[in-house]
Amino acid sequence: MARQRLWIEFDWGRVSYLEWLPQGEPRADVLLLHGGGVDCAELSWGGLGRDLAQAGYRVIAPDHPGYGESPPVGWTATQERLVAYVAELVEALGLRDYVVGGLSLGGGIAIGHLLAAAAGARGAILLGSYGLMDRQFEGPFRLPAHLLTWVLLRTGVLRHLTRFYAADRRKMDGALRAIVRNPEARTAELLDAVMVEARRPYAGVAFEQWQRDQLLWRRTRTNYSDRLHSIAIPVLLVHGERDAGVPVGRARDAAAAIPDARLLVVPDAGHWVQRDRPTAVVPAVLGFLAELTRT
Repeated sequence: MARQRLWIEFDWGRVSYLEWLPQGEPRADVLLLHGGGVDCAELSWGGLGRDLAQAGYRVIAPDHPGYGESPPVGWTATQERLVAYVAELVEALGLRDYVVGGLSLGGGIAIGHLLAAAAGARGAILLGSYGLMDRQFEGPFRLPAHLLTWVLLRTGVLRHLTRFYAADRRKMDGALRAIVRNPEARTAELLDAVMVEARRPYAGVAFEQWQRDQLLWRRTRTNYSDRLHSIAIPVLLVHGERDAGVPVGRARDAAAAIPDARLLVVPDAGHWVQRDRPTAVVPAVLGFLAELTRT
């Protein structure tokens, strides 16, 4: 198994991506899309990418424009533009028979990709996926909570709070506890890596652009729920039972709507589910990929 960092040039800028190569001919190509905030390919996929490559798969994981090693670009990071960027990446890499996976924001991009321009995709893996609900929150106070978040975003307070957390290791550790509930997975090394990403000069800028695009005052702009029935390929949904960002009920509804879907709810796991409980997630992903590659 070999791991390398590569770059690809587009008319609008350059994108960095990690590639894990198996020994011998790959069983399939797997494209993995990380989440928002200060996430990047290494943070979300460093462990899973290695494990999949050791099982015989070629794994490609980009840093989205303005995240990780990929510098900011001239366009605004709307949902539609990110979906288009993934289609451009797939074309530039020559992917023709591949599996696409995504976490959170990356899951929403993966769904958009499947619905827009993914004729070559043979399967999809959605982890804590965005794009499955009308508001950021559920429950009786969902509208006031959503509106408060919209106000914090539009006034710039949310940006300052993010920078405040990025400057304080203890506060960042507290934020990490909310999405990685397993103490054994919430290591000092992981916190160090998150702090490095949070302190990049452009950290959070592209994510804030996306939030401004997606967070309207009464609802989110993108909810793919009514279109999930048109996804004709097999889909694995992986969701933390204690995911505070996307309630597990949304994943259950999505699994019921997609014709060929299977759902893994990981007990006591948070939003960063593959980081939180890799011993549950990795076998499920490998089993799903093995099923796809047998056909």
